[in-house]
Amino acid sequence: MSSSLTGRLLVAAPGMRDPNFARSVVLLLDHGDDGAFGVVINRPLEVDVDEVLPDWQPFATPPGRLFQGGPVGLDGALGVVLVPDGSVPPPGVDRVTGPFGLVDLDTPTDEVASRLGELRVFAGHSGWSGGQLEAEIARGDWLVLAADERDPFSGSPERLWSQVLRRQGGDLALFAGAPVDPRLN
Repeated sequence: MSSSLTGRLLVAAPGMRDPNFARSVVLLLDHGDDGAFGVVINRPLEVDVDEVLPDWQPFATPPGRLFQGGPVGLDGALGVVLVPDGSVPPPGVDRVTGPFGLVDLDTPTDEVASRLGELRVFAGHSGWSGGQLEAEIARGDWLVLAADERDPFSGSPERLWSQVLRRQGGDLALFAGAPVDPRLN
């Protein structure tokens, strides 16, 4: 794969069997020859942000929960933010691509929060070594699709997999209604 997929979505193909990624939607935050890194954006946990980062709770996009970003580094947290178009990210925020940025969660909230559009906090992340993701895409495990700036902050994360597929139209939209176990279709 010759071009970076940073800022794109990886949508698990309906037949994905890996329980870490079945029906997942991953926002890729970095992709290059050395590998890829992202967060699963549709797996809310039953833990409010204030249980681990109380200062950030008032700024967390509803439902105000932590999300499981992937199977790697579950003891760490990442803050993905929406940086309004044309604006310079505030101190403590690095723009990743387009409207998406990462906030340093050690930054005092009063220096940053008023200048952010949205915030979602992820426990852990998803990662691939060099060539691993490309092999999984070639095998048909993932669909690579454009991200909408609202996707990581969806108010209905449990329906995001179907919503992303449905908005593609055509054959991909048909996958949106696929059963969890395609053998039962």
